[in-house]
Amino acid sequence: MLASIKKYTLYFLLTSLITPVFGQLKSGVITYERKINLLKKYTTERSRKWIGDEKVKIDLFELQFTGNTSLFKPIEGESQGKMDWTTSKNTVYQNLNSKTRLSVYSIWGESVYVRDTAIQRKWKITDRKRIIAGYECRRAIWNKNDSTNIYAWYTNKINPSTGPETFNGLPGTILGLATEDGGVVYFAKSIKESYIDPDQLEPETKKKDVLTEMELRTKLEKRAKGNPWMKKLVNDVFAW
Repeated sequence: MLASIKKYTLYFLLTSLITPVFGQLKSGVITYERKINLLKKYTTERSRKWIGDEKVKIDLFELQFTGNTSLFKPIEGESQGKMDWTTSKNTVYQNLNSKTRLSVYSIWGESVYVRDTAIQRKWKITDRKRIIAGYECRRAIWNKNDSTNIYAWYTNKINPSTGPETFNGLPGTILGLATEDGGVVYFAKSIKESYIDPDQLEPETKKKDVLTEMELRTKLEKRAKGNPWMKKLVNDVFAW
């Protein structure tokens, strides 16, 4: 009898330890820290005078996810440092069932809404691994253009194929994201399981003008002609 109780107790303890490790997280909240190297973003002498001693800008974001839907948004009031104008803070809702997204861009202090298809990227998955926020992640590479690679670290222990900004398309959730030169880096700082209502994730768009990405790009590019600062803004909006 005593042996049976000990055997059952040992089985219970082992099960409780193994389940979180091998179970897949399907609903929860991930907090990301984003670091932007302002010296790499602002390269002219004039712009560097404006940023002063602020060399790195840190912002916090959270990703709420459940099933195949997710909402990536800034954590308001939690930015570290000054000069919010130096970085953009987007909100992105992704529905991978319908392969659509709704992005909310902050442009000149106004929220601009863009509804379009989810962005498809060709990833090259490598054997390199690292631990992020307690999860083993595998590195993948996206060749953005002839001169720029984007590195992503994803875990298959978290269910949706989503991540920061507009990223998706990997066999799990992206916990780390970085440009090749290290100028922009996202890393998950905490992950918690939580019930998320999928019907409450999509941002409200009633009585708001909603554009496609092409419509917004055309509109901004017209206003950017002959203005290098406007061109930089367009590049920032569509960086991802």
